[in-house]
Amino acid sequence: MGLKLHKPTTPSRRHMVLSDFAEITKKSPERSLVKAKKSNAGRNSAGRVSVRHRGGGHKRRYRLIDFKRDKFGIPATVVGIEYDPNRSARIALLNYADGEKRYIIAPAELQVGATIVSGPDAEPSLGNALPLGKIPVGMAVHNIELVSGKGGQLVRSAGTSAQLMSRETDFANIKMPSGEIRRIRTNCLATIGRVGNVEHDNIVMGKAGRKRWLGIRPTVRGVAMNPVDHPMGGGEGRTSGGGHPQSPWGLLAKGKRTRNKGKQSNKYIVERRKK
Repeated sequence: MGLKLHKPTTPSRRHMVLSDFAEITKKSPERSLVKAKKSNAGRNSAGRVSVRHRGGGHKRRYRLIDFKRDKFGIPATVVGIEYDPNRSARIALLNYADGEKRYIIAPAELQVGATIVSGPDAEPSLGNALPLGKIPVGMAVHNIELVSGKGGQLVRSAGTSAQLMSRETDFANIKMPSGEIRRIRTNCLATIGRVGNVEHDNIVMGKAGRKRWLGIRPTVRGVAMNPVDHPMGGGEGRTSGGGHPQSPWGLLAKGKRTRNKGKQSNKYIVERRKK
């Protein structure tokens, strides 16, 4: 992918940097792989706001993504690379030899017409999905399963990849994009390569309105509030907030570790991410 700059015809255009969508080859989604997506604007089942700063935005339809890659041994041809409004990565439409069509997260440099396959007997090449026990040490992978057969849960956002560091009997050591080294069972599937849309981090929205199109509402700083509304609120003039930075409910932020010390999955973390 590439990035697109704009002539500074307005103040918001001056710094705006957007994707040129050059890698997109198919405009409309596959109808059989699309379903309705209702916006909940950050509300839970009781109708109360559980996630702040959500709401509005353009209407979306959800693309059904194959995170499991469970059609073992059946080759598939890449029909097209598409935009997905529900994720930062691009998606690839696959046409399997038996006639079925599925979407997957598109790896970087995956071309239309390429053939990919999944399963323990597949080659460790771009786009193929294999168990971690069959992938050569040192390779970049994404869409990694935590539980065998459940589908990929890790490393799915644009431009990310994990590295297979080493293998023991039943576990593989995976270096995550955060720098954390984690043990994952060798029978879990992972896809070879890096997630596409690599330049996504360099996009600059340029104006608040573009965030509103994405369904993101304004965020008010705690120090700009009154004491009744936020622990960091109040004070005369431009007071910095006082005390340690924290959330509206008193949870410390910016450096305070909030992970539960007794969490069951702690035993699978070999090395914590760097601060």
